[in-house]
Amino acid sequence: MKAPSFGLFISLLFLLPLPTMGNGSNSAGNGGDSLSISDQWPWSKRIAESFVLRHPGAVTYDSLSPSEKWNYEQGLMLEALHQMWLFTKDQRYFDFIRRNIDQYVDESGNIKTYKHDEFNLDNVAVGRALLTLSETTENKKYKSAADTLRFQLKNQPRTHEGGFWHKQIYPYQMWLDGLFMAEPFYAWYAKSFKEPDAFEDIVNQFVFIAKHTRDPKTGLLYHGWDESKQQRWANPETGCSPNFWGRAVGWYEIAIVDVLDFLPKNHPRRHELISILRDVSAATLKFRDGKTNLWYQVLDQGKREGNYLEASASCMLTYAFAKGAQKGYLDKNYLTAARESFEGINKYLISVDAKGFIDLLHTCQGAGLGGNPYRDGSYEYYIGERQRTNDMKGYGPLLLAAIELEKAGVRVKSH
Repeated sequence: MKAPSFGLFISLLFLLPLPTMGNGSNSAGNGGDSLSISDQWPWSKRIAESFVLRHPGAVTYDSLSPSEKWNYEQGLMLEALHQMWLFTKDQRYFDFIRRNIDQYVDESGNIKTYKHDEFNLDNVAVGRALLTLSETTENKKYKSAADTLRFQLKNQPRTHEGGFWHKQIYPYQMWLDGLFMAEPFYAWYAKSFKEPDAFEDIVNQFVFIAKHTRDPKTGLLYHGWDESKQQRWANPETGCSPNFWGRAVGWYEIAIVDVLDFLPKNHPRRHELISILRDVSAATLKFRDGKTNLWYQVLDQGKREGNYLEASASCMLTYAFAKGAQKGYLDKNYLTAARESFEGINKYLISVDAKGFIDLLHTCQGAGLGGNPYRDGSYEYYIGERQRTNDMKGYGPLLLAAIELEKAGVRVKSH
């Protein structure tokens, strides 16, 4: 009798219930004890398999995740698995995406837990998974769900010059995070469904927020901007929040490199996005820690008490540098910088358990501005937010960075 294949075993594993995890980290738990991860595999496979085996049932949350709802973390991780599928041609990664989305999208294309009138850009980030499925299956429900998100963007409240509000509950505010949430999906949709005029709007979103949040002294971008200048966190003269949050700048940079995949090569404003990417990348590189080649939670205050080397910012900027250099948007020196930073992540932010599963440490669980309880954007606020292990906001970019470096044929030393 023929032994069951590894692929069949994984497929069966997807059908098991989610393991309960109570230690604050998304550890292998019951989902991964029966299999191991080889240290001879490429980094991308070690990372992807660690995630997939820890998430049986094709779910993208664990017992301590912020939300089981349709959310941007899910969108980020599914996009990383989409790129892994394209890179390896391993069907299991595509199957994970489809099984996950099918838990949220019914046969009529309705999205479970989604609310249009929240006008929340975070909810648009899963749209790329819908387009992945729409383009590779015959089921029309995925296109219908993607249309719902496109309809949201058509009605999204805007600043006076045309920038998307981050959410209905944050009026007149643009956050760097929102560029990743909305623009890559928006650009892909525009390319696929022949909306050439949308590209002007997409470029404008990047230009507007860079214009308002860029600090002329450092070249870094502040986390958020309040056009009304009414928020307690807003500078009364500029409307900017008071600090440079590492992950916010990371969101912005990876949004640019991903949008450029869809923006037409001959678009007259393509050079503006590339110029912004070069400018922000040069600024962030200057604030990289010299010893570890990583980035701090608050980018420009590495020596200040309480600050720490933060995983999601480090992984996002590594990914942006690697992809930017690969695509020719950034100088090839950034590929070297990406390798150095990935090695720093490996040395200082990754631990490997007895089964070979990859744990990514020190990801800030979440940070925002305003709301209730009120988040004032202070240094003390950012360093005081909870840290998680294997948070998808770090794990997804870790996988994306590994893929880009391997595409470039870059060998990353292990420690």
